[in-house]
Amino acid sequence: MKEPIIEICCGSYYDALQAAYGGAKRIELNSALMLGGLTPGTATLKLVKQNIPDLKVITMVRPRGAGFCYSKEEFTVMEAECLELLENGADGIAFGCLQQDGKLDIEKNNRLLSLIKMYNKEAVFHRAFDIVPDPFETMEELIRMGVDRVLTSGLQAKAVDGAKIIKELQERYGTQIEILAGSGINASNARRLMEETGIWQVHSSCKDWITDPTTKANGVSYSMVSGEAEMMYDVVSAKLVEQLLAAI
Repeated sequence: MKEPIIEICCGSYYDALQAAYGGAKRIELNSALMLGGLTPGTATLKLVKQNIPDLKVITMVRPRGAGFCYSKEEFTVMEAECLELLENGADGIAFGCLQQDGKLDIEKNNRLLSLIKMYNKEAVFHRAFDIVPDPFETMEELIRMGVDRVLTSGLQAKAVDGAKIIKELQERYGTQIEILAGSGINASNARRLMEETGIWQVHSSCKDWITDPTTKANGVSYSMVSGEAEMMYDVVSAKLVEQLLAAI
């Protein structure tokens, strides 16, 4: 197995700092993580690159929540965002466009790929992969297109439950494309998943919570979740990043 890599899913400049403090060398930078991750602001990217220059930053290009079948107008925004992020120092782009039947939208993906490769950056197909009807056929097409890495949970909600497919993808295609496992990965299960599947990269949120007392008052609520965390928002924990690194 190659030297293990962890990638931390970040939703802010603060998160990026915590990931770096914990020892991470690569992050996926987003906004709106509660929607599954949307395109981050350019200002956030610039701050990360200016103040953590050794940190590799893969930036999400995703204009909205829900699925990955984008309208003409949405894709126009995606192309503009992709170009702006590349021009401002992104080391790679995470993206994924599907048709209504869940298969790859070849034209849209190729248009984004052409921008990424024009800047000689990394092309990462994100977890839209876990929606496709045939993961093996899709992986072969992504390899032909020139995608560098695929983030997947093995078509399950959590990567540990998709370990069988992740292992098969790694065995079939691991010499042609990088397989990055993500969803539900932490210090308690990362090493076992890597040993079971043969992958050498994992993607984790290393999530903690911070209280904001202005979240709810006067019958008005801006809560992101219910229950004990209703007055909180999620952040990356440097301590959990350290523990994940130590575990693998």
